[in-house]
Amino acid sequence: MSLKSPGWLLLLIPLAALIVAYVVMHRRRGRYAVRFTNVDLLDKVAPRRPGWRRHVPAAAFCGMLCLLVVGFARPTTDQQVPRERATIMVALDVSASMEATDVRPSRFEAAKEAALTFIDRLPERFNVGLVPFSGSANVAVPPVTDREALRRAIEQLDTGSGTAIGEAVVSSAEAIERLDAQARREPPPARVVLLSDGENSAGRPIEAGAELAREARVPVSTIAYGTEDGRVELDNGQTITVPVDGPALEDLAETTGGSFYEAASGEELEQVYEDIGSSVGHRTVQREVWPWFVAGGLLAALAAAAMSLAWFGRIP
Repeated sequence: MSLKSPGWLLLLIPLAALIVAYVVMHRRRGRYAVRFTNVDLLDKVAPRRPGWRRHVPAAAFCGMLCLLVVGFARPTTDQQVPRERATIMVALDVSASMEATDVRPSRFEAAKEAALTFIDRLPERFNVGLVPFSGSANVAVPPVTDREALRRAIEQLDTGSGTAIGEAVVSSAEAIERLDAQARREPPPARVVLLSDGENSAGRPIEAGAELAREARVPVSTIAYGTEDGRVELDNGQTITVPVDGPALEDLAETTGGSFYEAASGEELEQVYEDIGSSVGHRTVQREVWPWFVAGGLLAALAAAAMSLAWFGRIP
């Protein structure tokens, strides 16, 4: 918790002085000797002292003052609030290398399954879009809340040649910019989640896409998917090695302010998607909570008045 107007706390100094004066006064009263020899008669003419009860209204009154002073200092606390315009673009590599079977049943099938799980776990109010890319990139589904449309698009994906990572970043950022009428002047909280296993081999360089996303303040979280032993068989029967290219994807994430992940199995990929989903689910804002302190002070004042009236027949 933090305070927006901490200067008001200086009022606690006179309050502390008041408490000290109260304690000193009551200690002095206890030092006076009782100069009355007939104790039996004293019990009849002097009422019994209220003991600890006489201090309770005073304590409640001081508590009220303390709460009101803290309330004037405008305390704030961090709260997690939903991002109502939150937008996530899933950029999915559908190049031929994704047919490698180092991840069962294949990189491509495991990636599609993980993407489906990811969008199912996101809050329904989130806008989610899909950008498949191979030799080029296209927005298959613009940011929508229609999860069924996304599922159908993911299930119908097929592989192609080439890997245009830079184009995928640009297409995703442009789709976010077209989210609604206010997206240009007031960009929504957004992120691109890009999954790929290979190096950029088509379209604009990764650096160009990263620079555009950075200027648009759209973090790109990248997932390097696969292992160093990935192999894929070409149409001519030749088998080639398709190792995952992690450094390029890591640089992309760092440039744009996103996160870099490595996943070598379907289970790890699902966990990565889950982590990303939780990180974009809410934003932290500071909310003033001074009304709670003022309300507490008023309740303390009412309690002090009620106890004083019940025990001593007067309101302090």
